[in-house]
Amino acid sequence: MEKSRPLWDNPVQFVFACISYAVGLGNVWRFPYLCQMYGGGVASVVVSFFLSMYYNVINAWAFWYLFHSFQDPLPWATCPLNSNRTGYEEECEKTSSTQYFWYRQTLNISPSLEVSGAVQWEQALCLTLAWLVVYLCILRGTESTGKVVYVTASLPYCVLIIYLIRGLTLHGAVNGLIYMFTPKLEQLSNPKTWISAATQIFFSLGLGFGSLIAFASYNEPSNNCERHAIIVSLINSATSIFASIVTFSIYGFKATFNYESCINKVILLLLNAFDLEEGSLTADNLNEMKDYLMATHPQEYAQLLPQLKNCSLEAELDTAVQGTGLAFIVYSEAIKNMEVSQLYSVLYFVMLLMLGIGSMLGNTAAILTPLTDSKVIATRFPKEVISGVVCFINCIIGLIFTMEAGNYWFDIFNDYAATLSLLLIVLVETIAVCYIYGLRRFEKDLHMMIGRKLNWYWKVMWAFASPLLIISLFIFYLTDYILTGTLQYQAWDATQGQLVTKDYPGYALAVIGLLVASSTMCIPLGALVTFVQKRLKRERVSTVA
Repeated sequence: MEKSRPLWDNPVQFVFACISYAVGLGNVWRFPYLCQMYGGGVASVVVSFFLSMYYNVINAWAFWYLFHSFQDPLPWATCPLNSNRTGYEEECEKTSSTQYFWYRQTLNISPSLEVSGAVQWEQALCLTLAWLVVYLCILRGTESTGKVVYVTASLPYCVLIIYLIRGLTLHGAVNGLIYMFTPKLEQLSNPKTWISAATQIFFSLGLGFGSLIAFASYNEPSNNCERHAIIVSLINSATSIFASIVTFSIYGFKATFNYESCINKVILLLLNAFDLEEGSLTADNLNEMKDYLMATHPQEYAQLLPQLKNCSLEAELDTAVQGTGLAFIVYSEAIKNMEVSQLYSVLYFVMLLMLGIGSMLGNTAAILTPLTDSKVIATRFPKEVISGVVCFINCIIGLIFTMEAGNYWFDIFNDYAATLSLLLIVLVETIAVCYIYGLRRFEKDLHMMIGRKLNWYWKVMWAFASPLLIISLFIFYLTDYILTGTLQYQAWDATQGQLVTKDYPGYALAVIGLLVASSTMCIPLGALVTFVQKRLKRERVSTVA
């Protein structure tokens, strides 16, 4: 039986409960008088709900790839034959087998956002399975969910170690590592880089979502939160570097493989076109031989020139992708060229599932905690029913992302549902602790909790550095989108076999505006409502008196 939590164990839990109410998380209705003064909204619950709506689709795609990983050869290793079995599918020939499997066989993507298409039943079944797994993990409440997280958090490290050993032994891994550790000043001077970095930190640490507060509310009063804050931050940064080394070693292998394949195709084309002797053309003398052939056979070389690709290792490394493209295209392309590719594919997508489910557990806990803490709801419905209703609602809404245009909606939610909102939520949290509750009072509370005073570093970070950095990022974020002008998205063009840029239609821009406004406006609107209620109550009291 899950133990119940006291109203509050110490002032630190009390103030964080108040902050939780300000952003709509754990203990959201336990402190209605004081906590409303700290923001009066449910911003984090709204953000967590938006995230749950679309994030579990990633787990659905991971299940889809995992099920196909047991085939030999892997289904994304080669292009499928056309209906006449006289050649390969035309769309696949214009792109790559991994991109074709992702965009056509997995997403069956539409040419634009305006063409919604039908729900893909295979993806819908995978999404249902993903939500069923999440429901079974959270069935017994938030405290038991923490035990599941031990597995979902530790297993990926085992897979990453295996991939590190394999990745560093791959041909071309060094090229990827050199590319990773070579600083690019033009990127460092770009505000988008820092916005992306801040967003990644917010997601990886769970800042603003409330999952940390939801799980931490079960800690003992004497819990050393300072030590845990340092440990979690260091582990997060170390894991990011560790995973980056694994990723770029595999990315270097993929780029080197594509580069050498390009070179070999050019060499074979020149050998056949000019009837050259086998072995006379190599990667080392290719440029000299091309100059020689152009000088001695100018007409023949000019006719062949459109077929000659400009092979460049740097260009291959520069074609970096992120998000779903990195997870399902780049890794898949690298895995298909490995020995025992089925084994590495299964390991990778099991790891991806563990990471995705772990993220969903924390995010779902941020939604369930205020619901199960509510006496109105908790006394009428058991936790199993509350959890089931939340999962069912999110699963039904998530079917939008399994439609042919679902990936475009996924990108909209991924880009706009949380980023700006998280910056505002974390800023409000910081201001609430330092300037409303009071930094000195909070310092005394922590002293009581951990048994010693905090050094100056924490106070400077809380009171000055963190708010200034968040405000700067907030300004960068708004400036970037103002300068960008019309918002655009990447649509898949099957006739060209590549992504093309298109403008968002009017209704998509309206949805983007609602996503941003519905979460960011919770705090000021909640504060306004609280102020009006208190003002009216004070007037009624004075009238009676």
